[in-house]
Amino acid sequence: MSLPNPRITFLLVFLAVVFLLGAAFYLEYVRGLEPCPLCITQRVMLLGVGLVSLIAFVHNPDTIGRRFYGLLVSLWGMGGLYFAGRQLWLQSLPADQVPACGPGITYMLDAFPLADVIKTLLTGDGNCAEIQWTLMGLSIPGWAAVGFAGLILFGGWQAFRKH
Repeated sequence: MSLPNPRITFLLVFLAVVFLLGAAFYLEYVRGLEPCPLCITQRVMLLGVGLVSLIAFVHNPDTIGRRFYGLLVSLWGMGGLYFAGRQLWLQSLPADQVPACGPGITYMLDAFPLADVIKTLLTGDGNCAEIQWTLMGLSIPGWAAVGFAGLILFGGWQAFRKH
């Protein structure tokens, strides 16, 4: 059995990322769900996967390049999985242990030093503990964790598969 063309699989991952980011923007702008700081950070990680996959598709690398791009996809996926896991942890905390909610990201960018905004994006706040939407019992960061785990596996497969 021949393995799928690496170039095509990177294209499929890029298209999946476009779909997932589209779903995130749908939930934000159509359904009115406000993304928390960790949600925004997860979107950045997903965007990183998408850009690496697009570059890999356009570049159509040989074995060394495919491995490099596969590892980059896995690294971006690990970052996303970390932040999704952090948000799931915040969602699992008892109400009295949840950190205080902060202002929206737009206000923070206008009113706070950039270092404080970045810290909030990386650690989250009380807004990140709120479960706004579920599908089949999993919240948005739960589904994000599943997706990022799949992207890590994909990147590892691209990096270490035989051509």
